[in-house]
Amino acid sequence: MSTKKRILNILFWSVVSAAFIGPGTITTAAKSGAAFGTELLWALLFSTLACLLLQEAAARLTIVSGKNLGQAIVQQFEISTAKIPILILVLGAIVVGAAAYEMGNLLGAVAGFRLIFDLPAWILVLIIGTVAAVILSIPSLKVISTIMGFAVVLMGLGFLIVAVLIKPEITPVLKGIFIPKFPKTTEAGILVLGLIGTTIVPYNLFLGSGISSNKQSIGDMRFGLAVAILLGGLFSMAVLIVGTAVLTEFSFESFSLALQHKIGPAGKYLLGFGLFAAGFTSSVTAPLAAAITLKSLFGNKNPEKWETGSLNFRLGWLAVLLIGIGFAAVNVKPIPAIILAQALNGFLLPFVSIFLFIVINNKKITVHQSNPLLLNLLMIVVIFVTLVLGLNSATKAFFGVFITNNIPGNSVLWGIGIVAVIISVWVWMKGSRK
Repeated sequence: MSTKKRILNILFWSVVSAAFIGPGTITTAAKSGAAFGTELLWALLFSTLACLLLQEAAARLTIVSGKNLGQAIVQQFEISTAKIPILILVLGAIVVGAAAYEMGNLLGAVAGFRLIFDLPAWILVLIIGTVAAVILSIPSLKVISTIMGFAVVLMGLGFLIVAVLIKPEITPVLKGIFIPKFPKTTEAGILVLGLIGTTIVPYNLFLGSGISSNKQSIGDMRFGLAVAILLGGLFSMAVLIVGTAVLTEFSFESFSLALQHKIGPAGKYLLGFGLFAAGFTSSVTAPLAAAITLKSLFGNKNPEKWETGSLNFRLGWLAVLLIGIGFAAVNVKPIPAIILAQALNGFLLPFVSIFLFIVINNKKITVHQSNPLLLNLLMIVVIFVTLVLGLNSATKAFFGVFITNNIPGNSVLWGIGIVAVIISVWVWMKGSRK
């Protein structure tokens, strides 16, 4: 492959990075840095590697079978009594999740723009939503992916430069990356789940699978996807490091002031541009992923009615875009809404990962191309970890609401671990039988 083709391949797959490096990533990562310094960098390392593992499986599924993830799930459970509940869960995880993200994407883009130019929020929401609709109307997924990939690379490089300029101490950074710490606070649990939920986005698996083609080679896909996701993870870590500059209660304004104190007036403009670019690129990819998911679930019988430029496909992304615009226009507070969306998707992630594990191991779907044992083991580890984090976060939320001033004890945590082990073993056996 020529150098030009390699670069275009990386930009194409950078649409996956564009989808997970949104305002949610910037907000959650920066707030993690402000609250706990570099202690939670390990969560970004884990989520980046896990994201690469799952996205590779989803894209390879399409290349070897000719079916994307949604189509494979439909085939897997075609004659199962659980078909309807599973389809409802997938739709909830992807379409509702994409709509929740879209609200956060638009709010984040507006917040970034207003750090530079103070215009009414509702006007900015309408302008950004309209431009996103114009880009989504382009009939070529390859063109859309390349445009979004180029934009996210520029944005990520900006945060990487800022992270270098604030001159962090190297030792705490390396410890934060390679030595996991879990502060014993509810906020830490939500932030860790948010960091994972903002990197391994459930609807991204459908997006990556949907833009793949059996005309691509697995080697080219792996190269482009690996570089794009690893760069995305590096950019996310840079945002967390930049967030350590905030020494007061976290907000976009305090973030801007902290950067101005560290690197001068340029800090405000770099943050404004980065936040806007993250929000804008993700405001395109979230509706796109929802439309691709709807196409894969409902377009099997009449594929011509779900082509990229068809009415059904456009209505799919338009519905998510309009929902996001509606919520964003009523001026919901951006930071709580964004972090809640990350945590919600972090909780839904293990269920989508389980479906992916089952279909990638079904030789009737993958045309007798087995998933390697090592990749299966790693996928089970990801499923187990995300189950533990998701159940732990849900338990803490339950205790916080119904059992005031109390947190789960060690017996509850052991119970969560046992449940996660049982589910993981069941998933392994389910996949092995296929």
